Amino acid sequence: MKNIVVFGASGDTGRYFIEYFLNNYKGSEYKIIATGTRETAYFDKIGVEYCRVDISKKEDFNKLPTDVYAVVNLAGLMPARMKGYDPYKYIDINITGNLNILEYCRINKADRILFAQSFGDIKDHAEESLVLTADMPRKFSFTTDHTIYVMSKNFAVDMMENYYRMYGLKKFVFRLPTIYLWSPVDHYYVDGEIRKIGYRILIDKAIAGEDIEVWGDPSRKKDMVYVKDFCQMLYKAVFVDRESGYYNVGTGVGTTLLDQIKGMVEVFGDEKKSKLIMCPEKSNAPQYIMDITPAREELGYKPQYDYISMLKDFKAEMLKGPHN
Repeated sequence: MKNIVVFGASGDTGRYFIEYFLNNYKGSEYKIIATGTRETAYFDKIGVEYCRVDISKKEDFNKLPTDVYAVVNLAGLMPARMKGYDPYKYIDINITGNLNILEYCRINKADRILFAQSFGDIKDHAEESLVLTADMPRKFSFTTDHTIYVMSKNFAVDMMENYYRMYGLKKFVFRLPTIYLWSPVDHYYVDGEIRKIGYRILIDKAIAGEDIEVWGDPSRKKDMVYVKDFCQMLYKAVFVDRESGYYNVGTGVGTTLLDQIKGMVEVFGDEKKSKLIMCPEKSNAPQYIMDITPAREELGYKPQYDYISMLKDFKAEMLKGPHN
């Protein structure tokens, strides 16, 4: 049996991918192995082997199987999960840790590696070019607390290119914007300070029927991609007959800020519907649409969730309760 090792499986996206794989793979040739840093009984409950691995520690990789077909690398440290600011952690996890993963692939002759990259390397193009393409040159700020993070993810991608060219390790990179999903964790960090996730604030207001402010230009569009569509892309790349690929994660469709909020009111609102208050004097929301042409053509990717169906499934996941 060939093993597919998922790093970062104990995170929200990792758990969704494990579930997606189990729901869609009906064969017996491949077995999925979950790894993460957290202590959890969740994987025992769903019948998946789980190994606690700190990717920054090379010795931890001795816990893992040596018969490896593919590695799905969703591990990493991001600003949204960093209290305060310690750039050394980006180096330890996102560079040294990813080098350890690449070495694990090389030593055990893995066929391929999939990697979750940040769209922070190109998102600064969005004010001039709403549609972000997979082949855009890097453009990001060198003056923020995100800079070392973006650079660490870029370097990890460059290391993958090195291992592809030197050792033939097939590589598939997925550039992620915000991935929408339900999680019991509704906060993140901005400049090292804790803050509630913006769209969770809006959903909570819609549930309570409270007034919702629509800031800035309500016509600005954003690609609202659901975690299960991202999982579809990963799943297809695990088995695709290709040497490499570089893919934007998205739907290829923009949803205006106004339609985003109206959708939340429609799906999550009860009898008392929230009143929308236009606030054009306040700051604009980000805007971008991810061009997904390479994923469509090379992976056969077809987004399954439009914005409203995403919200409805999000609500269903919320009502199911947290992963334990």
